[in-house]
Amino acid sequence: DAPPPPRVMFVCRANSCRSQMAHGLFNKLTDGSSGASCGFRASELNPHAVAVMAEIGIDISEHTSNAIAEYDPSAFDAIICVCGCAAEVPGEWKVGHFEDWSLDDPPELDPGDRSVYRRVRDELKERIEALAKRLHVAGCGLGLGPLRGGQAAAAGGVRD
Repeated sequence: DAPPPPRVMFVCRANSCRSQMAHGLFNKLTDGSSGASCGFRASELNPHAVAVMAEIGIDISEHTSNAIAEYDPSAFDAIICVCGCAAEVPGEWKVGHFEDWSLDDPPELDPGDRSVYRRVRDELKERIEALAKRLHVAGCGLGLGPLRGGQAAAAGGVRD
C-alpha cells in the first residue's frame, strides 16, 4: 500500500482566492482531502476563483474561509504561503516543510476578464505539481493538461 499523501496547509491573508485555488488543486492531485487552506483572517470565498477552478473541472464552491487560529500546525506535514506572507506567519507554523510563494493577488490586479485569476491558477498548478514531487506524492500529475488562455482542459484523473 502507498503511504497516505502528505497533509498540506495553504496559507494566505484572507483565505478567499489563492489559498482556496491551491487547496482545490492539491486535493485534486492527491485524489482526496489532504490539502487545506486558511488565512490570517477569514473572509468570503471569491466567486471569480470558484469560476476559474470550475473551468478546469475542480469545484471549490463548498470550501469555507477559515482563520489560521482555527488549526493546529502539528496536523500538517507542509505549510505553503501563497502570497509572500512568511513574515506574518506565526513561528509555530514555520516548522517542518515550509515554503513561501509570492503569487500575484488576482482581485487586486484583474482587469475584469478573469485573466489574472487564470494566470495565477495556472501558476499554482505548476508549483503544486513540483511541490508534490518534492513531497514524494505518488502519481503527481494533475491530469489537467496545459491550461492556456482560459480554455478549459478536460479534468482527468491522477496520472500514474
